[in-house]
Amino acid sequence: MQKIGVYSAKPYDKSFLEQAGKDQDFVFQFFEDSMTEEMASLLSGVEIVCLFVNDVINRPVIEKLASQNVKLIALRCAGFNNVDLKAAAEFNIKVVRVPAYSPYAVAEHTLAMILTLNRKTHRAFNRVRESNFSLNGLMGFDLKGKTVGVIGTGKIGQIFCKIMKGLNCHVVAYDPFPNEEMQKAGIKYHSLEELFRQADIVSLQCPLTEETRHLINSESINRMKDGVMLINTSRGGLIDTEALIKGLKSKKIGYLGIDVYEQEENIFFNDLSGQIIQDDLIMRLITFPNVLITSHQAFFTEDAMKNIAETTVMNINQFLKGDKLENEVKAE
Repeated sequence: MQKIGVYSAKPYDKSFLEQAGKDQDFVFQFFEDSMTEEMASLLSGVEIVCLFVNDVINRPVIEKLASQNVKLIALRCAGFNNVDLKAAAEFNIKVVRVPAYSPYAVAEHTLAMILTLNRKTHRAFNRVRESNFSLNGLMGFDLKGKTVGVIGTGKIGQIFCKIMKGLNCHVVAYDPFPNEEMQKAGIKYHSLEELFRQADIVSLQCPLTEETRHLINSESINRMKDGVMLINTSRGGLIDTEALIKGLKSKKIGYLGIDVYEQEENIFFNDLSGQIIQDDLIMRLITFPNVLITSHQAFFTEDAMKNIAETTVMNINQFLKGDKLENEVKAE
């Protein structure tokens, strides 16, 4: 029976994948370790590997996978910027992904971060647990009438736009390919510069590409309103973290919510509570009272995990049967 090597596997991955994969002609083998060049060299009898967003699948790893006769990389995530697609094509390794699992999960988490930062419910919760019922320092603002700038109007961005419109916000957007349905719904598309000038809240809902890497940098931050709220539930590399810290220190950025981080692969999804974290930038971010960080959990709902597992199993079955790979990704 075909063995599928699942890496960066957490208990919840095992539960959902085993449920989706029951009665299939393959079995999952789960490994807590992330995929590395060393791990790739230790593969045995596995032609398919199932990897996650923080597995680094660069050329050396691809070469090792090819030498072990791996034919398919099944990503159980939407993003694929961590994969060297050119190297995969060179070594005849197919790459598939889960393009849409629950866009509502990410859009709703984005709203949760906005509300938490604004009304400071996380700080209020901690105060009350210590019998401190003071309201000092907890004042927020009405979202009604505020301008929300959405960068990227794919599936997640569209849902988020509709949520914010439902809260009576003015919604403006930027996307290289404006969506006609969004325009009919009253979403106005602008240049990035104009979006930064107008928005009280800026939310990133775009993929990470060479063009969007460090989209948020010193220059773009300076174009934003004083005290702007910045939210990123997309990809960490969209933001230059050093520029972000300068923006927070100068108070140009009044609120920051991030579910992703530029160097998250060695931090997120792990319990590091008993260790000294060596990443000075994220430790600096944690010290700001107006910063909310979650550990790449925006996608993490039962609905999303079920969809991820089922789509992953479908992708694998299509490959094993020689069918067209609906969710294949290739180098441009």
